Amino acid sequence: MTISKGPESSSALLSEGAVWLLLMHQLPPKPPYLRVKIWRRLQGLGAVSVKNSVYALPSSEQALEDFQWLLREIEEAGGEGVVCEAKLIDGLTDPEVRALFDAARDTDYDEIAQALRALAGRKKGRAKVTAEDVAEIKTQLLRLRRRFSEINAIDFFGATGRMTVEALLSELEARYADKVAAGASKEGATRPATDLLGKTWVTRRGVHVDRIACAWLIRRFIDPEARFKFVSVKDYIAEPGELRFDMFKAEFTHVGDKCSFEVLLERAGLDDSALRAIAEVVHDIDLKDGKFAREQTAGIAHVIAGICMTQKDDLLRIERGAAILDDTYQYFRRRRDP
Repeated sequence: MTISKGPESSSALLSEGAVWLLLMHQLPPKPPYLRVKIWRRLQGLGAVSVKNSVYALPSSEQALEDFQWLLREIEEAGGEGVVCEAKLIDGLTDPEVRALFDAARDTDYDEIAQALRALAGRKKGRAKVTAEDVAEIKTQLLRLRRRFSEINAIDFFGATGRMTVEALLSELEARYADKVAAGASKEGATRPATDLLGKTWVTRRGVHVDRIACAWLIRRFIDPEARFKFVSVKDYIAEPGELRFDMFKAEFTHVGDKCSFEVLLERAGLDDSALRAIAEVVHDIDLKDGKFAREQTAGIAHVIAGICMTQKDDLLRIERGAAILDDTYQYFRRRRDP
């Protein structure tokens, strides 16, 4: 495989052939669990291996952000690597790389389909299905629906197995329709630290879910008068009175396996289970590791992606996202157990 990285723009490359983002990395021999951790993160992003220690994603703003954060994890663990945009010239062709993505997703879909067929077959041969059986089946269906949503989010080219799984899920869900209980919570957010007031909050241009959620948290619970500034990382020089979030060397950014929203929520001293629930949703959308597996995650992810697709202005993205997060916050507050 030959990799070319020239002065052409992304649009020019796209007109001539597919443009891919490549992560090339080398991991230290210790700790031994690091290799498995990074491999799982790559699987969660939907990346495929095109060569030893070279992983690819279809080029997009979100894919670039995902690879950049993963590269940071690798470097912090003592490894090294590089992220680049590339066009394949020799060796693998674009259709062959797309086939790698489809094959990976079809394998994932097949696992879900087998589990769904096993659930569907449990009723056969039984004189009676007990309430306990139904409750267990509903739990399994919810888990498989979440897994399907995770796979669908990284199914970049529409693998054939998706329709089979969707049909099986819909059939079983209709058979065992679930009712969601609603409740009320008296819990509310505590007041944040006063040293976060009156600041200009700075982040990278092209905000997505983590930065949209951080901006909402700042305006909604920390400082209603907060000002925002969107910068190019290459040209930005910090000024007095500024606080940075979700960018390199920021005061509030990823720490370990926590996204920026989780870090900001913790350091602002906001003790609210509804906000923690939102933090879990933001974490899984941003890091794509399925750590919390909340049923609301896939839907919110699609809505946020739609906002970012249709709105180029960062403030408009934040405003549209804030409306979604306001409703989501009230939803979690009204549940007995967010």
